Amino acid sequence: MTSNGTDYDGPVLDCRDLSISYFTRAGEIPAVVDFNLTLHQGESVGLVGESGCGKSTVALGIMRYLGGNGGIVGGQVLYKGRDMAEMSKEEICQLRGNEIAMVYQEPMASLNPSMTLGKQLMEVPLCHEQVSKKEAYDRAHKILGDVKIPDPERVMTAYPHQVSGGQQQRVVIAMALLSNPSLLLLDEPTTALDVTIEAGIIELIAELSGKFNTSMIYISHNLGLILATCDRVNVMYSGVVVEQGTVGEVFDHMRHPYTKGLFNAIPLPGADKTEHPLVPIRGQLPLPQERPPGCYFGPRCDFFQEGRCDQTTTHGTIEMFSVEGEAGHEVRCLRWDDIDWEAYVPEGLTGEPLERGKEVLAVKNMRKHYELHDNSIAAMIKGKRVRYVKANESISFKAHECETVAIVGESGCGKSTFAKVLMGLETATGGEVIFNGQDIANLPVQKRSPEQVRSMQMVFQNPFDTLNPSHSVGAQLARVIRKFGVESDTHKVEQRVMELLDLVKLPRDFARRRPRQLSGGQKQRVGIARAFAGNPAMVVADEPVSALDVSVQAAITGLLMDIQRTYRTTLLFISHDLSLVRYLADRVVVMYLGSIMEQGTTDEVFAPPYHPYTEALLSAVPIADTSIEKKRIVLKGDLPSVMNPPKGCPFNTRCPRHHGTICETERPPDVEASPGHLIACHIPMEELQKMEPVIVQVKKDQPAAG
Repeated sequence: MTSNGTDYDGPVLDCRDLSISYFTRAGEIPAVVDFNLTLHQGESVGLVGESGCGKSTVALGIMRYLGGNGGIVGGQVLYKGRDMAEMSKEEICQLRGNEIAMVYQEPMASLNPSMTLGKQLMEVPLCHEQVSKKEAYDRAHKILGDVKIPDPERVMTAYPHQVSGGQQQRVVIAMALLSNPSLLLLDEPTTALDVTIEAGIIELIAELSGKFNTSMIYISHNLGLILATCDRVNVMYSGVVVEQGTVGEVFDHMRHPYTKGLFNAIPLPGADKTEHPLVPIRGQLPLPQERPPGCYFGPRCDFFQEGRCDQTTTHGTIEMFSVEGEAGHEVRCLRWDDIDWEAYVPEGLTGEPLERGKEVLAVKNMRKHYELHDNSIAAMIKGKRVRYVKANESISFKAHECETVAIVGESGCGKSTFAKVLMGLETATGGEVIFNGQDIANLPVQKRSPEQVRSMQMVFQNPFDTLNPSHSVGAQLARVIRKFGVESDTHKVEQRVMELLDLVKLPRDFARRRPRQLSGGQKQRVGIARAFAGNPAMVVADEPVSALDVSVQAAITGLLMDIQRTYRTTLLFISHDLSLVRYLADRVVVMYLGSIMEQGTTDEVFAPPYHPYTEALLSAVPIADTSIEKKRIVLKGDLPSVMNPPKGCPFNTRCPRHHGTICETERPPDVEASPGHLIACHIPMEELQKMEPVIVQVKKDQPAAG
C-alpha cells in the first residue's frame, strides 16, 4: 500500500535508457548516457565511481532537481509504474520528501541554522500531510528516538550548531524518514564523519530500511560502505554504467577493467606498500564533451585494442553484455570474457623498503591546555571563573628519519591541536617537543628561524583553501623557494619550479595555470610540491587524501612515498582512515580525548592485544572484501566534551570492556605489550592477550574473473 492509498507491487523505481544533459553557452553537455536501473521494494543499490562520473546527477534527475540548465533528454524514470515526466509540478513536489527523500553529503547544508531542529523536523508532516502541530511534534520526537539520538527533548529545542556532526546527520536521516518514504537517496551521507560515527550511521540505515521496508540508492566512492549497505551495485564511469550486478558477483568476479582498477586503488588488508602496492588508474576522467569513441575507458585501459574497443554504437559507446551464468550481472566491455586476470599484475608505485635513520622528533609529556574565562554569576559565586580545556594531555612518542608515523582517532581527539603545536601555530602548556635537537614546544612560528620553518612543512586536508586563487602555480612555488633561500637567481628558481612539478608528476606547463584550472587531485599535488619546495626534514600531512577519489588517493599516497624515498623525509600522517594507515604507516599512535591510548608498530597495533578503543576503531572500518569478517563493535554515545572529560580513563564512558570502578577513578598506566608497544588500560595484559582479532579472512581469495 503506497502513501496515497493505492496498491502497487511492481518496481519502486525503473530508469530506462535514461540520458541527462546540461545546456551551456558551449552547447549540450551529456552528463549521463544510457542509464538503466530497476529497484524493488526494500532493495538497496549502490552507485560507485570517480567524481564527475554522473552518480549525483542520476539522483538529482530522479528528484527533478537538475536546475534551469539541466534536463532529461532521453529515456524514462518510472516511479511505481508512472512516468515522472508526465507528472505535474504539484505531483512532483508532493512526492519529494513524502514518498521520495534524499540525504545529502553535508548535513549543515541541509539544515537551517536559524531554526531549531524540532521545528525543521515538524515542517515535514505539517507541509506534506497537514497534521496538527501536536501530532507533528510527537512524530518528530519519536523519529529522533528511532535514529537513536540520546535526549530527544534537548535536541528538539537545539539549533544545528549545538549538536555534533554525527547527530546532525542523524537528524537529516530522521527528516528524510518522517513521512515513511518508499525511496531514499543517500549521496555520500558519511563522508565527513569519523569511522566510529560512520559505523553507527551504516547500522542505523540498515536497521531503518528493514523496519520501514524502504528502497535505497546509496551513492559513494567507498566500496567498503557499498558492501556493508547494498544488495546490488552499479559501477559508473564518465556518465555510463560499466558494470552492474549483485555485490557478491561484482566484488568477487569483476569483469570490467575499470572495476578492477578501483579495487587495485584501495588499501585492502592484503595490500602492502612494498610487496603489494596500490595501483592508481592512470590518466584522467574525460570531460563529457571529450569522450573517446567506443569504450570511454579506453585511453586508461591496459587491455585496450585499437580497431575493436573504439567501435561506436547508437549511444556512442560499447553496449552492455550479460555475463553467462550470473543473472543480472552485466558489463560494458568487448573483452570481458577473454581477459586473463590471474596473469595481470599491474605495476605499483613503490620500490624497496626504507631503512629508518636517526631520531628526528621526540615528544615528551607534551600538554596543551586552553583557558576559558566564565563571567557568569554562577561561576562568580562558585569561584570557578577560569576553566581549562585539556586538548592534549601527556603526549609522548618518537619519529625517525624516513619513517611514517600515523596519528589516528576521532574528531576532537587532539590530533590537529598537536599538529598546530608542532608547526608553531600554538605553543605547548608543558612538556617538550624536540625537533632536530631543539625544543620547539614554546617557540611560536614567528620566533622560529627560517631554517626551523623550512625543515617542517605541512600538507593540508583541503587543497581548495590552501592555494592563492589569484596567483599561478609557478608563482606560488617560486615564492616558497625564494623565501627559504633555496635559490635566488631567477633562472635557477624557474628550474627548481619545473623540477618540483616533475617530482609530483604534473606537466611543466601547469606552472602558468591558476588553481581554478586544476582538478582536486592536481591541486593536492601542487600542495605537496609546495611543502617539499624547501627540502624539509619533516612533513605533517593532515588528512591529505580524505577529499579525493580512491584512484587519486592511491596516486597521492604513492607520490608521498616516492618523495619520502628521494629526500628521506619523516612523514607525520594524521588520518581517521585506518585502512590507509595500515597500508602507509610504519608506526601508529592512537589518540582519544587528548590522550594516547595505544602506540606501536603498524603490525602490533592492528593485531591483538588491542586497547578497547583501538579494537572499536578497527571494527568500524568498512572493508571492500567479501572474504573478510569483522567483529561488530559500535560505540555508544558521543565523544565527551574536553571541557568536562571523564575522570579516570578518558574512554571509560564508552568502553565496551569497562573493567570496574578503577576505570572511573584512576588514570590507566602505559603497559608494555611488547618492546615499544604501549597500551594505556586497566585491563590486565593477560586478559588483553586473549582478545580475538577484529579482522579475519574467512575464505581463500578467488580469481576476479576468467
